[in-house]
Amino acid sequence: MSAPRRAVALVALLGTLFLLGGAASVSAHSAVRETTPGEGTVLKSAPKQVTMTFTESVGITDDSLRVLSPENRRVNAGDTEHASGRSDSVRVPLDDGLADGTYTVAWRVVSADSHPISGAFTFSIGKPSETTASVSAEPAVNPASGALYDIARYGAYAAVALLIGAATFVLVCRPASAEPLRGLVRAGWWVLVATTAALLLFRGPYERGTGPSTLLDPELIENTLTSRPGWALLARLALLAGAAVFLVRLGRGAAAETEGPEKEQVRPKPVVLAVGGVLAVGLAGTWAAAEHASAGIQVPLAMTSSMLHLLAMAVWLGGLAALLTTLHRSEALLSAASVARFSRLAFASVAVLVLTGVYQSWRGLGSWDAVFDTSYGRILVVKVCAVVLLLAAAGFSRRWTGRLTDAEEPLRVPVLETVGVRAGGSADSGPGAGGSSGDAGESTSAAAGDGSEEKPENESEPTSSPGARRGALRRSVLAEVVVGVVVLVITTVLTGTQPGRAEIETAAAEETAAAGQRTASTTLIPFDVGTPGGQGKVQIVLEPGRVGENTVEAVVIGPDGGIATVPEIRLSFTLASQKIGPIDAGLTNKGGYWGTSSLNLPIPGTWTMKVTIRTSDIDQVSESRRVKILR
Repeated sequence: MSAPRRAVALVALLGTLFLLGGAASVSAHSAVRETTPGEGTVLKSAPKQVTMTFTESVGITDDSLRVLSPENRRVNAGDTEHASGRSDSVRVPLDDGLADGTYTVAWRVVSADSHPISGAFTFSIGKPSETTASVSAEPAVNPASGALYDIARYGAYAAVALLIGAATFVLVCRPASAEPLRGLVRAGWWVLVATTAALLLFRGPYERGTGPSTLLDPELIENTLTSRPGWALLARLALLAGAAVFLVRLGRGAAAETEGPEKEQVRPKPVVLAVGGVLAVGLAGTWAAAEHASAGIQVPLAMTSSMLHLLAMAVWLGGLAALLTTLHRSEALLSAASVARFSRLAFASVAVLVLTGVYQSWRGLGSWDAVFDTSYGRILVVKVCAVVLLLAAAGFSRRWTGRLTDAEEPLRVPVLETVGVRAGGSADSGPGAGGSSGDAGESTSAAAGDGSEEKPENESEPTSSPGARRGALRRSVLAEVVVGVVVLVITTVLTGTQPGRAEIETAAAEETAAAGQRTASTTLIPFDVGTPGGQGKVQIVLEPGRVGENTVEAVVIGPDGGIATVPEIRLSFTLASQKIGPIDAGLTNKGGYWGTSSLNLPIPGTWTMKVTIRTSDIDQVSESRRVKILR
């Protein structure tokens, strides 16, 4: 692979990761704030509906909430809908006359950042009972569909960086020849078209958790095209069609304007810059409209910040790709003025990134406490430290750019290993005169014919030659890329991390729920004593699952799904972090189940619950699970 292609590939990888992390740095999934009935609660009478509230708005389908009876029969009385017009709350009506027992609610929604999330919880009517419905939800995303969707999504980020960044470099930095960059622009456009079309097809299986075989399912395609992400993708295709016309006309105009003995780019007309800016802003808007910025607090400001963040990152990284491509092409003509323009453009982009990044971080954290008290905050601190290193690398690039700017057109033609040319940079002088221009009337000794070698003052140092400065600039730009990759690894971790604001809100909601109502913890534990018929499950209901006195009921479910009797069940609780336990629950046979009403757990925390089931005089097995005890 040639040097230019290696440089472009490296920057494309950088753009893939950085844009994904930067644009979605607060784009973690929604979380459940409250459920009615609450998790594990035991109701005296059957509820009329099940309601769930999330930390942000969610998208739903008709079967986003499925309520299953103990016999695994669906008891929904209608379709799932948003509750009272609230986009962050969903509900489903239930059948009348529900029998006593434990019911399972399996849910699946799409969070505001376009990621599907799912889960399950249980509640009981009358008293807990055995249930054949699974209490664990299926994965929110099919692994194969999720991988294909992510590949297309990452490709779209890299493509928009190349498209916008390379086009901006041509229009604003005005290199003497745009020919080496046309391939970047074309590649960015085609890849963005292909990945956008792929996202339209992959979106359905991704949201529904189905495999790639449902890619062309008409129902899934229709659901995608009528959803907010689908509208955004269609708008992106329309904007790309307009961008194609714009780029073709721009290319023809540039070819006409660069004709002449010196082939110098002229400043583009204001209308050209305006049209290009509108198309770039529109493309950025298709990301902001479909992801996290479109929901939550301060939506208009958040969407504006998200668009500016993506545009600044595209201009910076795509511009780096264009700069590296030009620097690695010895036949390309790159003036110091063009490099200086990119330096100013990159500096402005970094300033925008810092401002929008600070705002997005505040929006994701919500408070200073979340900086070190949440996973999101701690990862963000690491990212900030890495960004400081990245900016330091960028500072070296600006220093070498300044040295190039001090010279008069040092990169206009290839470096010549000659001496005896006019230091002032006349029409027949080469770039070897780079450093200070000197007096226009002063000639070297070779020009005067005396044979001595006289150099401009700045050329006394090896790094002052244009070739050396060009190489130093190339190395410093590559250093930016290397440090940037480290930043991107960190930002991709943030992509899947719940924002600190949502984490704190969820914890506060759990505390409120625990203080305001009785709760219960239901745990279903499979076991196998290793003998014929010695398999089954034990269901343990701990009520209220809080500090103080608790009631425990343990029911054994046999291989046939019915209630089984066993000679003995022992249950103990240990809190290793506080060196407490094991505390024996003291279960006794209550006729059909084992239980106690006097289990006292002294402090909150995540306890280890160990259950031992004895199925005969000599056969027994022990299993352990972790259970959270609230204050």
